[in-house]
Amino acid sequence: MSSRPRTFWAAVVILALTVVQLAVGAFGGLEQYEGKGFGYRLGFYPFLMLLVPAIWWWRTRSGSKDGATTSVNALPWGAFALIMAPFFIDVTGNTLDLYDSIEPWDNINHFANWLLLLWGCGLLIARADVQPRWLLVVAITGLGAILAVGWELGEWYTFIRRGTELDGAYEDTLSDELLGTLGAFVGALIVDRTTRPRAPTT
Repeated sequence: MSSRPRTFWAAVVILALTVVQLAVGAFGGLEQYEGKGFGYRLGFYPFLMLLVPAIWWWRTRSGSKDGATTSVNALPWGAFALIMAPFFIDVTGNTLDLYDSIEPWDNINHFANWLLLLWGCGLLIARADVQPRWLLVVAITGLGAILAVGWELGEWYTFIRRGTELDGAYEDTLSDELLGTLGAFVGALIVDRTTRPRAPTT
């Protein structure tokens, strides 16, 4: 068996550290996890982190002409690690109590996490050689906006509607969706920049 690429191990470490923190948050009884829906997160975060790699592996496996199984090493683990990273960052922010101790942390997270998430998703989308190139940026940014709305709906259902943050939820939701969309746009620009075919040298 050939050695695994570094990006594979990066994804494994990110997943493992996230799951460990989720378990502590769900069952550890620590104050910083209270009212944050960590029981829901323990069920959904690992599933969401593994969803794209599983679908990608299944589609490339079933799409193989000779029926051969796609090598794990051949999967785009760099993109997968970027997609997994926001879940790790979010959980770590709660573990270190950064959401309550640093006032702008939530806003920073929504921008940075959506940048990473859509950077990873965008690298996968770019493999389809979307043309014209501006359409790639629009597609990645649009996906980021949709995911931002979905995330806010999930937050409302899991802990905001029954917690202490309901009074300011409307304004916070709008700002989170805006920052998430802006982060997705920056991620889209990075993808566009890094995946453009190089001009032939003379």
